[in-house]
Amino acid sequence: MVAEAEQHRLGGTLFLEDGLRFDGVGFGAATRRVGEVVFTTGMVGYPESLTDPSFRGQILTFTYPLIGNYGVPPPHAKDQFGLPQLESDAVQVRGLVVRGTTRPHHWGSDRSLDGWLEKEGVPGILGVDTRRLTEHLRSEGVVRGVLDVGPRDHRPSDAELRAAIRRAPAYSEERYMDQVAPKRPSVLETQKGPLVAVLDCGIKSSILRALLERGVSVLRLPYDHEVPTRWEGRRVQGLLVGNGPGDPSELTATIEELGRPANRGLPTLGICLGQQLLAQAHGGTTFKLKYGHRGQNKTIQFSDGRALIVSENHGYAVDPKSLAGSVLAPWATNPDDGTLEGLRDRSGRILALQGHPEGHPGPQEAGFVFDRFATKVKRRP
Repeated sequence: MVAEAEQHRLGGTLFLEDGLRFDGVGFGAATRRVGEVVFTTGMVGYPESLTDPSFRGQILTFTYPLIGNYGVPPPHAKDQFGLPQLESDAVQVRGLVVRGTTRPHHWGSDRSLDGWLEKEGVPGILGVDTRRLTEHLRSEGVVRGVLDVGPRDHRPSDAELRAAIRRAPAYSEERYMDQVAPKRPSVLETQKGPLVAVLDCGIKSSILRALLERGVSVLRLPYDHEVPTRWEGRRVQGLLVGNGPGDPSELTATIEELGRPANRGLPTLGICLGQQLLAQAHGGTTFKLKYGHRGQNKTIQFSDGRALIVSENHGYAVDPKSLAGSVLAPWATNPDDGTLEGLRDRSGRILALQGHPEGHPGPQEAGFVFDRFATKVKRRP
């Protein structure tokens, strides 16, 4: 294992609220950050994971032991739609925990992982026993922690780090929408296809790209914006709400908007956080998972018996019992823990998936969900 951080003589310390401490080599930015410590089982796609707004407020641990081998693409590069090639324009995680890093070996690499994190002001730590950390989180559940990167010969005490955690707001208390949601509406399109309103709670670029690639135009709205029936003379023909960070029950404005009678005629798609918000808009409730589902190897099973592998990144789930009597019915479940992975209504107007059908990073086996939604939007009378 090698890392540019070793040349910087940086030390790194990860301290958990429950007292568990890890000391290692620091890299990225020499700073201190507090966040919810979580893990992902993905083997690839670290640039996409680090820029996923759903990770806002979290210190991310990769279980895969070697990260950084193909470097980082140009961070602010755009695709043909003017969207970021990665999932957003910035690194979203509070901190990064890895077993080891390596210098990049890839023709498309613009910079190293270490250099990228340093420029973005995000601390990282390597040389950590990520297996032990992951087993701890699986056993005890996600917990807040602090990641401190600074001089190797001056590591902070447990008392100092514990005090830093106490001073920081709890994960559920932070206002993530102020950090990840757009401030004003905008339209994305390459051709004038049917217009779909997207309530943006921190949506990934790849979800918007999946719509545009299917000939659908996007009206990108702030998370608390009213969904208009028309926009600049064009009729809105569909509604999507995607992923994002935080506790879904805190997004009362979005929940109320999704439940408005004026939106009941629109084909509607919910992804990840969007599923949870749609469930709450129809009387359901959500709960926090012990350690969440984060990775690109998550199995879901549909009601017709099909099983797919999908990419996931969520810490909350819908309580299926809370939907008794609702128009929404289970569509898919997780065979590992029985949690709800998909919802739909009897008419097929509403579809929701807890996983990420766009598959960036990860498998794209569930891409048919976008196909179904785009077809319904285009066929709407």
